[in-house]
Amino acid sequence: VQVVESGGGLVQPGGSLRLSCAASEFTLDEYAIGWFRQAPGKGREEVSCTRSDTENIYYIDAVEGRFTISRDNARNTVYLQVNSLKPEDTGVYYCVVFLGGTCFRGLEIWGQGTLVTVSS
Repeated sequence: VQVVESGGGLVQPGGSLRLSCAASEFTLDEYAIGWFRQAPGKGREEVSCTRSDTENIYYIDAVEGRFTISRDNARNTVYLQVNSLKPEDTGVYYCVVFLGGTCFRGLEIWGQGTLVTVSS
C-alpha cells in the first residue's frame, strides 16, 4: 500500500501548481483524503480534506479561496490545485488517506511528500 505525491516545485509568488496524490493497491474514492503541509522549522498543519462523497470539503482559513481539492476517480488520483501562492505557502505537502472515512480521524496512510517552494 503506497501513497505518492507529485507536482511540487519552485514557483514565484502569485504562481500556481497542481499537486497530485496517487495510490497503488487501493482506490482513493473509498476514503477521506487530506492534504497537510510542513513549513521549514514548523510542525505539520492541516490544509484541506475531502470525504469520499466530496460533499464536505474543508480548508484552513489561510488557503480558502486559493486552494482547491478535487478527485479524479478514473485516475485514482486526488489533486490539490494551489493558486495565488505566497512565500508562506512554502513547505512539504503531504497526502493522507483516512481509512476510517472521516477527515483527520482514525488510521492514516501518509505519502512521502512533495516540496513546494514559493520564492522570487
